[in-house]
Amino acid sequence: MITSTSNQQIKNLLQLQKKGKVRKEQDVFVVEGVKMYQEAPGERIVKTYVSKTFYEKPENKKLLAGDRLEVVEDRVFDAASDTKTPQGILSIVKQSHYNLGEILTSSATPHLLILENLQDPGNLGTIMRTAEGAGVNGIIMTSDTVDIYNPKTIRSTMGSLYRVPFFYTGNIEEVLKELREKSIKTYAAHLKGARSYYEEDYSAGTAFLIGNEGNGLSEGLSARSDCYIKIPMSGQVESLNAAIAASILMYEVKRQRRI
Repeated sequence: MITSTSNQQIKNLLQLQKKGKVRKEQDVFVVEGVKMYQEAPGERIVKTYVSKTFYEKPENKKLLAGDRLEVVEDRVFDAASDTKTPQGILSIVKQSHYNLGEILTSSATPHLLILENLQDPGNLGTIMRTAEGAGVNGIIMTSDTVDIYNPKTIRSTMGSLYRVPFFYTGNIEEVLKELREKSIKTYAAHLKGARSYYEEDYSAGTAFLIGNEGNGLSEGLSARSDCYIKIPMSGQVESLNAAIAASILMYEVKRQRRI
């Protein structure tokens, strides 16, 4: 049993929780809680850590794969956790890697999101969770978007992180070129949109461009889209939260396609 916060494994857990660079170097990330542990693909779990109290409950022992398990003193586990009220279980999991080609060819009529410079981890996690519910085939992100393996993002995905393909790109121009080649139409949620989002036909390949929480889509990326669309507003509201706007658009595709 690990009884000290100076233990090298605990130090590594803390680094993985706090630093994207360390996660990238080791090609892993940390998930917390029973749900995230149970939904993680077994072959991708590197190691699981449980608090002494958690481990001593008979019903919990049935959940655990003992060959990759480490029991940790409660106070040490709490120190390693990123949550205020830890459930007593966390795992190191191998990262997923998807390529653009498999995302673009995952469906005859792909339904995609392109996120530009999103910075709020909760927003990104919510978008991913909603994307799974709406039947989105993949999420493409500019390289300056927040790390998908940020602990707050992971919690917000509620497990969708394991199932929704995603891809970071440092060359959005090349991505848009490939979308055009595959006849996937791009829509920019923009105040200059002449038509409301529900007036468009999304039965063919569709990709929505969603911008930064504070500034929206950059003019450069907006101008490269095939079509501007708007979400009608009442009152004095000018824009919606990025995750809310993305959800409205994603579910309109689901409604039109009846999937």
